[in-house]
Amino acid sequence: MSDTPAAPKPSAPKPAIVDDPSDLTPEWMTAALRYAGHDVTVQSVAVEPIGTGQMGSSFRLTLNLDGTSASVLPTTLVAKLPTADLEARVAIASSHRTEVSFYEDIAPTIAAKTPRCELALISEDATRFTLLLEDLAPAQHDHQLAGFSADQLVAAARNLAGLHGPRWCDPTLAAHRGPLDPVDEATASFLGEVMAGAVGSFAERLGDAISTEDIALLADCATATPAFLMGRPDRFTLLHGDYRLDNLMFHPDGSVAAVDWQTVGVGLPGRDLAYLIATSMAPEDRRVIERQAVNSYRERLVEFFVDRPADTIPDLETVFDDFRFGLLQGPLIIVLGATFGRSTPRGDAMFATMTARVCAALRDHDALSLFG
Repeated sequence: MSDTPAAPKPSAPKPAIVDDPSDLTPEWMTAALRYAGHDVTVQSVAVEPIGTGQMGSSFRLTLNLDGTSASVLPTTLVAKLPTADLEARVAIASSHRTEVSFYEDIAPTIAAKTPRCELALISEDATRFTLLLEDLAPAQHDHQLAGFSADQLVAAARNLAGLHGPRWCDPTLAAHRGPLDPVDEATASFLGEVMAGAVGSFAERLGDAISTEDIALLADCATATPAFLMGRPDRFTLLHGDYRLDNLMFHPDGSVAAVDWQTVGVGLPGRDLAYLIATSMAPEDRRVIERQAVNSYRERLVEFFVDRPADTIPDLETVFDDFRFGLLQGPLIIVLGATFGRSTPRGDAMFATMTARVCAALRDHDALSLFG
């Protein structure tokens, strides 16, 4: 796992965008790696599908290499390509653009662990893209339904601070137009209306897997969504947007890396922290460890304030209160994610479990009282 900048500057012609795994040939891989600055020839490549992502398709590439860089370049990489569903590509094209922009422009500026990017290509309409990424194996991810261990949660919270700290209240974030455009009042109001309309279909889809009390709470969250999205603008940073167990990779050495950067945005840091803690453990387990996780997050966070005025460092009380405020990130992502994603047995079970966990956290912390 690496949090260093991407590969050296290109020294060869730019390769074509690949959106079908059959095109990941030795010839294409040779051109791609030479463009990335590696003096290699790929003699052969084995392509193996990995993961279950709905926003794209990932493949492990096992390479047989020859050349002066062969001894330092890993023999396995991961290729991330768009889904084979052409209609879905159009619908989520902005997410493709966001992820490619993250690896090209943003990843080198943060301290969170992410896969090192060797190559990032995208078409003008963003329906086709190719990412060549570091293979994080032997790191693995656990499933959302199973939930975190206490150690995993703390490690994930510390890694999240590595995303938030370096760009905390950074005015230059405005230079990253497109994926990092701030939410304005009109957009916040629109998303609130979408959320309100989606709660009914969400309840119908999940049926008895979700309680009537939780559905009522989700409806209340929808009403508060515009105020949530516009709230506390004095503290902002980069957000992952979907920072949860399924999007984290855990290495045997205890370190953690974040993947799936299609939902990057700018907003209150507590949104990512709350979503992480509230969605990824059963309520009885979360209640025991959440304070430690928030404390560990802040301990790492303040490492990035060494050269900043002391009065800009968020104290623990502020961080915890932003965590309470940020709990509405859960209903927002869960309901909209289910509404615009295809229904699968595992996906529906995941949404139902995450909803129960988040609603318990909302009640535990009386989060809606923060919105009047």
